[in-house]
Amino acid sequence: MTDDTKSQDTPTWGPMRSFGRIKARTLKPRQASLFDSLLPQIVLDDARVARIVADPRSEYADATEVWLEIGFGGGEHMAAQAGRHPHALIMGGEPFLNGVGSALRHIDEAGLNNVRLLAGDVRPLIDQLPDGFIERIFIMFPDPWPKARHHKRRFIQPETIAAFARILKDGGRVRFATDWADYADWTLERFLKSPDFLWPAEGQAAWNTPPADHVTTRYEEKKLGDCAPVFFDFVRKPR
Repeated sequence: MTDDTKSQDTPTWGPMRSFGRIKARTLKPRQASLFDSLLPQIVLDDARVARIVADPRSEYADATEVWLEIGFGGGEHMAAQAGRHPHALIMGGEPFLNGVGSALRHIDEAGLNNVRLLAGDVRPLIDQLPDGFIERIFIMFPDPWPKARHHKRRFIQPETIAAFARILKDGGRVRFATDWADYADWTLERFLKSPDFLWPAEGQAAWNTPPADHVTTRYEEKKLGDCAPVFFDFVRKPR
């Protein structure tokens, strides 16, 4: 059975914990209250995922595309993209609860109604999605796991890329950004080995210059990595 024909009910993943802690400081009172008031309205539980899969417009009437952000951090990028692209229903997954609280605040302040959140590991959500369902995937500055013994915990693995290929529409895109040189090399090597993706970059500026629709976040501005930010846009080949 190929990756393209694999049923969405078939587990894709081996054992991997690609994220670290799930909570740091105590949530601010406003963020804590949004967990009780806003999150239940937009949480990606099984019922809501099934509804979106059946017809995204039943969940969000203006939806012409469905996007996915994996590890949305504080939610700044996701919220800004949702505001700029009201035709897109954006699903986001993030296991770090303080990040979820921050994302809820951004969603609430902007009055967004085209974002749905998963406070947890995004991989089971990916397994629930049908083939060719997603238009865009964002993986923005994921945990680099820089030590060699931890590389197995990096989110970008061959099975991850195969899962992206399954759920993306033909011509759909994966955007990956990092400010760690080794993770950039790691990611590029694995995507170039995939038979399902193209990398249409031309010249160094294609990956060293932020894309026109990129949203810079406070995390990116901290420059915690060991190189300037690198941006890769990979395109799903026609089946």
